[in-house]
Amino acid sequence: MHVALYARVSTTRQAENDLSIPDQLRQLNEWAKANGHLVVQEYVEPGASATDDKRPVFQRMIADAMMKPPAFEAIIIHSLSRFFRDGIEFGVYERKLAKNKVKVISITQPTSDDAGGEMMRRIINLFDEHQSKEISKHVSRCMKENARQGYFNGACPPFGYQAIVTDVAGSRGRHKKKLAINEAEAGIVRRTYDLYLNGLEGQQLGCKQIAQHLTEKGLLMRGKPWRMQKVQHLLSDTLYMGEYFTNIRDSKANTNRPPEEWIKTSVPAIMDAATFEHVRIKRESRAPDKTPPRVVNSPTLLTGLLKCGCGAGMTLATGKSGRYKYYKCVRRQSEGNHACTSRNLSMEKLDSLVLEQLAGKVFAPERLQLLMAELRKRIKSSKDDRQDRVNEVGRQIKKIEERQQRLLEAIETGIIDLDETTQRRAQQLKASREALFIEQAGVRRDSSLPSVEYLKASQVDAFGKVLRQKLLTSGSPLAKSYLNILVDEIVVQDKAATIRGSYAALAETMLVMQKEKMGNLIAQVPIFNHIWCAGRDSNS
Repeated sequence: MHVALYARVSTTRQAENDLSIPDQLRQLNEWAKANGHLVVQEYVEPGASATDDKRPVFQRMIADAMMKPPAFEAIIIHSLSRFFRDGIEFGVYERKLAKNKVKVISITQPTSDDAGGEMMRRIINLFDEHQSKEISKHVSRCMKENARQGYFNGACPPFGYQAIVTDVAGSRGRHKKKLAINEAEAGIVRRTYDLYLNGLEGQQLGCKQIAQHLTEKGLLMRGKPWRMQKVQHLLSDTLYMGEYFTNIRDSKANTNRPPEEWIKTSVPAIMDAATFEHVRIKRESRAPDKTPPRVVNSPTLLTGLLKCGCGAGMTLATGKSGRYKYYKCVRRQSEGNHACTSRNLSMEKLDSLVLEQLAGKVFAPERLQLLMAELRKRIKSSKDDRQDRVNEVGRQIKKIEERQQRLLEAIETGIIDLDETTQRRAQQLKASREALFIEQAGVRRDSSLPSVEYLKASQVDAFGKVLRQKLLTSGSPLAKSYLNILVDEIVVQDKAATIRGSYAALAETMLVMQKEKMGNLIAQVPIFNHIWCAGRDSNS
């Protein structure tokens, strides 16, 4: 009889460090030879649970068995638990194979083909399933307690961290591990948070743009390009402010467990809690349900900023077939005139009034001089922080270079061989060193930017004059851009319009704009539309 052999262990660690698979194959081959069977195929599953059928080698074996005619007449296994630890699934596949005249034979738990043998197989499967669940329960309990004590359960540490072996003994002669900061990757994490909060060269970046920027700069995610989802996860995971949660996902139910079942482990923080909270607030404010793309991309000047005194937004409405344009309360428009007593506002008049007030008061010469005094204080306090970071990155580079030197000396002296593992380690050190150099260059570049400390009062006045001219120029693209940066909302109540904005946003905007020449001011603002075609022929 032509037969196939199937050997399996539950984890890849068992496959690499255990003798179970070689022993299974030896016994299966000896049994086949003793019983006069011809082995036509061996199927080895190194690291897959038998509680389900999500096993690539197992599925390939079933596909071969279901061919017409089948590739073999029987599947030989060491014990029934190697085939399945779920009684129902075992019965389903056994019947499926039997219809194609393929048997499942265990060499250590032989059973007959009659009703008594079928009952015995079900009893054995029931005990195997119960044993699997008991083992899972105890393993889960131990992993939870291990996490509560601050130790790391996984094999691959999260991005930004590395698993450090401790002196505390674990199971099977191994030592427990804890998470520690990987400085090379942590630099990329810090850079990501900085890009999300402060943007790049004055332009606010979203997760997709950050992923593109990091990939283009060679700051890869362990050798792979960044994806938007990975950036979103990095910006939202409390791990990076020192709160690492495990036991979140129920893989069998494919749902998250209740928060009270999560296990919290304290780890070294890469980002401080204040920065993480600022990112969280900004992410929530930029959610599409709160800031839809039409608010940013609409050509209407005050879209998304204008609010009625009743609390509802105001939208653009037209009259006389589009001859007249005005702002109207959304509630009044949708529910009727009884819902709000506000009146329609001429779009042209209100737009002009807002821009004139901004140019005449916000960017008045006296206001800009006060702003420059505040900016000088901020720059002076940030210089020391930048220099400390440059020094810290320099120390990390020196440590990695020392490790590279020790590795090369060990290879040259023959202490270790230049094998695949050594080459991979050398490549990791090289990548870490390059990432640190990039981060150091970025910090130094930020430190070397022209400082407002050296701007004279006359230059500030000239700057304000040019900006006021740009804002008041009819049809200027800067108007809407800077309104979205500087103005939080404009509330219209009766005959008064109150403009609310952020002084900090104005300061940050001026820091960016002062890098540009006075005659070439460029607005860099958050956008939702994709740059899908850059050719002039389609974007004239």
